[in-house]
Amino acid sequence: MDDSTHHTGDAHGHAGHHAGHDHAAHQSGHTAGATWATAAKATLHCLTGCAIGEILGMAIGTALLWGNVPTMVLAIFLAFVFGYSFTLFAVRRAGLGLKAAVKVALAADTVSIAVMELVDNGIIALVPGAMDAQLSEGLFWSALLGGFAVAFLVTTPVNKWMIGRGRGHAVVHAHH
Repeated sequence: MDDSTHHTGDAHGHAGHHAGHDHAAHQSGHTAGATWATAAKATLHCLTGCAIGEILGMAIGTALLWGNVPTMVLAIFLAFVFGYSFTLFAVRRAGLGLKAAVKVALAADTVSIAVMELVDNGIIALVPGAMDAQLSEGLFWSALLGGFAVAFLVTTPVNKWMIGRGRGHAVVHAHH
């Protein structure tokens, strides 16, 4: 793929189908690929990694009877680890070296994961009793899953804005 050229005209009509066209459009400042569907797909990708890490962290911390702060710190840490790893594995599979793949994962996911974690954990912290609920309680799972749903709704417009400016998940498109 030749990243030095800028496609114009009908190249924008192929957003989401030809990564080279998306990437070039992003570089030239156009918003090709910044559709709600593209943003939702990027957010769902991010949410999957975050959810795995966060659920694992919350489950570990709760099962070990840790306090709220260490449990939340572990959950957030694992959300970032799993969130980044999904992108890292995808771009490595596409042939990128480890150092370049790490840079792409950091560029693609940092803001998305941070917003998602801020919203999700904020909701969990604000739901009365959710932080003290046990794994066997419906309140634990409803607050966690409700937080994910709200985080998805808040993070999708953020990702749409970033993709439209050639940032966030737009940097991954160059490697597909």
